[in-house]
Amino acid sequence: MRRTSRRWNGGGYHRHEWLYALVITAVVMMVPACLCVMLWLMPSAIAANSWQVEGAHGVLHVRGELTESACRLEMASAYQAVQLGNTATAQLAKVGDRGAPVNLQLHLRDCLRGPAVNRDQRTGNLLWSAHQPAVSVSFIAPADADNPELVKVHGASGLALRISDERGRDIRLGSRGAPLALAVGQNALNYRITPERTRARLLPGAYAAVVDFQLSYD
Repeated sequence: MRRTSRRWNGGGYHRHEWLYALVITAVVMMVPACLCVMLWLMPSAIAANSWQVEGAHGVLHVRGELTESACRLEMASAYQAVQLGNTATAQLAKVGDRGAPVNLQLHLRDCLRGPAVNRDQRTGNLLWSAHQPAVSVSFIAPADADNPELVKVHGASGLALRISDERGRDIRLGSRGAPLALAVGQNALNYRITPERTRARLLPGAYAAVVDFQLSYD
C-alpha cells in the first residue's frame, strides 16, 4: 500500500497549499484598499460628469487693480453726502455774499513712512521730505459760468459752491492743491464748502452738485 507522507512545511501544508493561502489573504487585503481608492476618485468623477450638466457649473471673473499709494482712503470718505442745509435768499443779497460753511473731512489710514517730492502747481514751491509722505488733492467738477472758481449747482440759480482748505485757501477746480505733509498712521484732511452768490439771477430751489476728487502722492 502506498503511503502519502505530509511534511511540516510552514504549518503542516505543502508548498502549493501555502501559496494558495497567501493568494487568498492578499485578495482579502486588497478589497479595502480598492474601496478606498474608489471612494477617493468618486467626487472627481461626479464633478467631471456634473460639469456637462446645465445649471450645475459656472465661472467667476475676478478683476482688481494694485495701485501704489502712501495712504488708504477710508470708504466713508470716498463716498459722502454733504448737507448744506437751508440758505435764505436774504443772506445772498449781493454778489460775493456767502452762506454758512460746512466742514468736510477726508480720512486717510495706514499712511506709510516714505519720501515726498510734491510740487505746488500754484506757487512752484517744492515740498520735500526723506521720511514723511505728502499728498495733493484735486477737486473736479463743472465750474460756474460766472465764476470759474466756484462749483456749478443744479436746481437753483444765483449761487455756486466755494471749496477751501483748512487754511482758507481756495481750491482750483481741476488743479492739484497745495501739498500737505502727512503723519505716519492716520490723518484727516479738512475742507469747507460754502454757498456763494453769483451774478446770475437769484432763483431759489433745492440744488445739488457732484464733485470728484483725486489724491496724488508724488
